[in-house]
Amino acid sequence: MAGNNAKHKFQPKEIQNMKSKFFRALFALFITTFAVAAFSAHAAKVRVITTLTDLADFTREIGGDHVDVFSLATGIEDTHGVPMKPSFVPRMNRADLLINVGLGCEHAFLPALLEASKNPKIQYGEPGYVDCSVGIVPAEVPKSTDHSAGDVHPYGNPHYMLDPVRAKTALETIYNALIAKAPQYQADFTRNRNAYLTKLNAKIAEWKKQAEPLKGLAFVSYHEHWVYFADRFGMRYAGTIELKPGVDPTAHHIENTINMMKADKIPFVVREPQFPEKVPALIARQAGAALIKLPIMPGGVPHTETYIEMMDYIINAFVSAQQRSH
Repeated sequence: MAGNNAKHKFQPKEIQNMKSKFFRALFALFITTFAVAAFSAHAAKVRVITTLTDLADFTREIGGDHVDVFSLATGIEDTHGVPMKPSFVPRMNRADLLINVGLGCEHAFLPALLEASKNPKIQYGEPGYVDCSVGIVPAEVPKSTDHSAGDVHPYGNPHYMLDPVRAKTALETIYNALIAKAPQYQADFTRNRNAYLTKLNAKIAEWKKQAEPLKGLAFVSYHEHWVYFADRFGMRYAGTIELKPGVDPTAHHIENTINMMKADKIPFVVREPQFPEKVPALIARQAGAALIKLPIMPGGVPHTETYIEMMDYIINAFVSAQQRSH
């Protein structure tokens, strides 16, 4: 009798429902697995905050796909006074590494951001705090700590990144920090570092040859950004429009600068984008010099998004101004 069947037989509709549930479950499992894998891949990246854009460019070159890099500066700011944004704090809270120029360059904004970040990994003295000035012998170390003389460069001039040879020291510091943080990627970091160094060394040789006509020529700038650059390319750094680092010029200092430039026949005035054009333009005009607008980090002027593009721009601008003056 039908009512006494020992076993229940599944009907076609029930079988179809079971298949549908099975494939839905399988699809859900696939999506979940894919999402977890994607999240894990993203989470495996080394999260890096850099203070300035040149350090960010170096970090991306070495780190490749294994790093997530964010620069506090965009390139147009004063390196000593990058505006502090609330959005910086959560980024720094999640960072694995904080890479900075050092020598007190970021003294006006970095300490407060580090404190607000509540991130123990990137505090001063911790492995995640990466000071790229280690290995740099600073120029212009003040004999006195009296800040009335200007307090922007208390540990010596921090603008060594404008010398591409000294910048290689920062590159090596970043490389070592990335390996220490993510040794599983060492082979990739080494390959990337070596490839970039090959390219950078070739460009340094090219820049030195291109800058031959600049040797012995003098220039003034608004701020003391160019000491290391002048040393590398054989130029003479004749002074600054600022009275002292971080101290605006007086009328007397402007007059003295103009007279000095006339007497020494100094051909160039450099104006960094971070500072107003009015005074540098006045000095250049009255001294009979060329006014050159130069970036101090990548992104400072258009078409300088990388370190190499920035250095190309600087050398080309000087050489073009020198050619026009003849």
